[in-house]
Amino acid sequence: MSDPNAGKRAAAFAAADLVPNGSTIGFGTGSTFAFVLERLHHRMQQGLKVRGVATSQATTDLCGKLGIPVLALDEVTHLDLAIDGADEVDPKKNLIKGGGGAHLRERLVAITARELVVIVDESKLVPVLGKAFLLPVEVVPFGCKHSQRRVEATGCTATVRERGGKTFVTDNGNLVLDCRYPAGIPDPAALQRTLDAVPGVVDHGLFVGMAGRIVVGDAHGKARILP
Repeated sequence: MSDPNAGKRAAAFAAADLVPNGSTIGFGTGSTFAFVLERLHHRMQQGLKVRGVATSQATTDLCGKLGIPVLALDEVTHLDLAIDGADEVDPKKNLIKGGGGAHLRERLVAITARELVVIVDESKLVPVLGKAFLLPVEVVPFGCKHSQRRVEATGCTATVRERGGKTFVTDNGNLVLDCRYPAGIPDPAALQRTLDAVPGVVDHGLFVGMAGRIVVGDAHGKARILP
């Protein structure tokens, strides 16, 4: 029986093996990144020294269980590396992130790192962003409906994210609009500039020109790196 997580695990383990001894790393969020922590924990048992800045409370909690030291972002001046997953990757290495709602912190950590290493399985490689995955847009709760209308003016249909029958709230106390663009997002850079200028929008899941190496895992448990 095939392992449905084989691709995720292969990419995560390969990225974790890129982490040098004594480094300070940006720790991502999500199911794929959990495998990175599993591998780092194993390497630490063999002598690796590493510490990280977590992008979510969930990652912080998992690091605590594994005994991996976590720092606040303001305690460091730079990060040697950041490792994180993505929900979609296009041929130019532009990303959609934010399925877990941590994209604002993920961006702040990524820009502090010398390189953002992205870990995905092959299903996340797409010709055009946004056709299959909804774009998350984080907005402040105050005037949320007004922000939603302004975001929808960019050509999407936006829905306030819910989880477990309740409105989803980010670690920053904000709401997330999940935005469907019927034709996808052929020009991520242009949409990023537009969303950045919308009042009420805190951040969004478009990561344009930020990714370094992309580590891709396949269903056979093999990983390759897109430079």
